[in-house]
Amino acid sequence: MKIGYFLSTEEYAPAELLDQARAAERAGFEALWISDHYHPWIDAQGQSPFVWSMLGALSQVCRLPVTTAVTCPTVRIHPAVLAQAAATTSVLHSGRFVLGVGSGEALNEHILGGAWPGAGVRLEMLEEAVEVMRELWRGGFVNHHGRHYQVEHARIYTLPETPPPIYVSAFGPKAVDLAARIGDGFVNTMPDADLVRRFRDNGGGDKPCQAGFKAAYAPTVEEGMRLAYERWPTEAIPGELLQVLPSPRHFEQAATLVDPAAMREAFVCGSDADAHLAKIDAYAKAGFDEVYVANTGPNWSGLLEMYQREVLPRLR
Repeated sequence: MKIGYFLSTEEYAPAELLDQARAAERAGFEALWISDHYHPWIDAQGQSPFVWSMLGALSQVCRLPVTTAVTCPTVRIHPAVLAQAAATTSVLHSGRFVLGVGSGEALNEHILGGAWPGAGVRLEMLEEAVEVMRELWRGGFVNHHGRHYQVEHARIYTLPETPPPIYVSAFGPKAVDLAARIGDGFVNTMPDADLVRRFRDNGGGDKPCQAGFKAAYAPTVEEGMRLAYERWPTEAIPGELLQVLPSPRHFEQAATLVDPAAMREAFVCGSDADAHLAKIDAYAKAGFDEVYVANTGPNWSGLLEMYQREVLPRLR
């Protein structure tokens, strides 16, 4: 089981994210996730730096492999542009970069004013976007005339020795089947053995499966719950609202329906190493190969120190 640290761009400013990456490497984490958002989920989170700038900076401060968790390559940025961004990022990281992709949320993708497609269309767009990017990574000039994307006489000159792997985020059956068919790996956030099994049985085989969970490190469970509810009440919003609400203001309205006590289930709150080990074990039993932990609130250094001292040695 590979243990990584999740850089939450929605909550931390660029310099602090770089500090976290350095500290995570020193603590013994093996890899990084980094989120890709245009907006935070709610204003209390307060940040949202451009992930491609952050990825360039990360390449200069640590040597850990990094995965975007996840990028939507369909609406806000054309896949031909993302193909160039990912290729350069892979070069900067000496091949230690994984492009995690998903079908996105209206929160980030609606900003150019177009209609937000339904789930089935978004999966079609995702499949075609992956095709476009892989075609460009093969080198040479590309002309693509598809249902959703047009590319005319485009060539990426700065290419890594091998194309970046593409891991596909999926939560429903159709999306998992697509991930199994087109992905080099699978991304999720739930310790759901059925989804991992479906991915592997439908074509995913032994490809890597990544997952992540959130923590709120604090002196007490109650303080952790308070931080989690203050910054991430959206973790307990059910159903498809996460995909369709268009702004932080709308998420704040939806979050008023969330019981603060739900944070104890959605997060690992407090400072108990055993609680983290139990959470990691749940993902291991579900069949995941890699697990990434994110911290919310100001106490991220405490979480990293606890992992270095108590969690990572016991896992190894």
